[in-house]
Amino acid sequence: MSFDVAHCMLCPRRCGADREKGVGLCHCGTEIRIARAALHPWEEPCISGKHGSGTVFFSGCALGCVFCQNRKISRQAVGKAVTVEQLADVFLELQEQQAHNINLVTGSHYTPWIVQALERAKPKLHIPVVWNCSGYESLEILRMLDGLVDIYLPDLKFYAPETSGAYANCPDYFTVAAKAIPEMFRQVGQLKWNGELLQHGLVVRHLVLPAHRKESMQLLDWLAETLPTDAFLLSLMGQYTPPDTSLPDKHLNRHIATFEYESVREHAVQLGLNGYGQERSSASASYTPDFWTEQ
Repeated sequence: MSFDVAHCMLCPRRCGADREKGVGLCHCGTEIRIARAALHPWEEPCISGKHGSGTVFFSGCALGCVFCQNRKISRQAVGKAVTVEQLADVFLELQEQQAHNINLVTGSHYTPWIVQALERAKPKLHIPVVWNCSGYESLEILRMLDGLVDIYLPDLKFYAPETSGAYANCPDYFTVAAKAIPEMFRQVGQLKWNGELLQHGLVVRHLVLPAHRKESMQLLDWLAETLPTDAFLLSLMGQYTPPDTSLPDKHLNRHIATFEYESVREHAVQLGLNGYGQERSSASASYTPDFWTEQ
């Protein structure tokens, strides 16, 4: 894929920004910024394992959910600037710290540079690479990553255009994700394990939102109809945490009810989906890591 940094069409927003002179809707220019790079114990057990996932949080985000827990980095793009060479070194340093994998969080808007860093690190990298994303990914981005990513860890957030339009200003969210997730599966295929740790495959996350349990069930129905149910994992999350400031949609100003989460979980079981659920105690901002604030 050719990438014109002066007219960026990288993500599904296709905003056409000149990132050499300013920033796109992702809030980023050509400078790679990372908000945190450290071992992370709070991913799914097959990702975090005993020592933790080597997680690199990238600054900025093209999606912009109104309830984002990481607004400091997604909207303000705070973090440390690094070169491609330094980013490759970060991957190798995390490996030396006994990370079970390199977990790239919200890196879509930096894909061309991340690809360069991965290609630089790959000869010395012997742990899986995880692409941890919003699910709102262009096929062009995913094709750049083909052969470099071992585990895809996308969110599948919204089904109805009205919901994604109101909550992330992207009525086409599901249309985009419904093409992206099958492409991810095409690339990585069946689940492959090393003991209890995942080495290759697809894990789809879904966060149950307050007052949207039926929409959650529609998303699970689509997954069960689209992918072999024994060939990927579902991570069903109940950790929705209301933001500090009140939102216009009153439903988003509360946690989900136990009934809401359990009814979606039971639906997943009925569909034969395998994977992970969450304890209700995970619905807390304490699970959000501290980020670097260097501008």
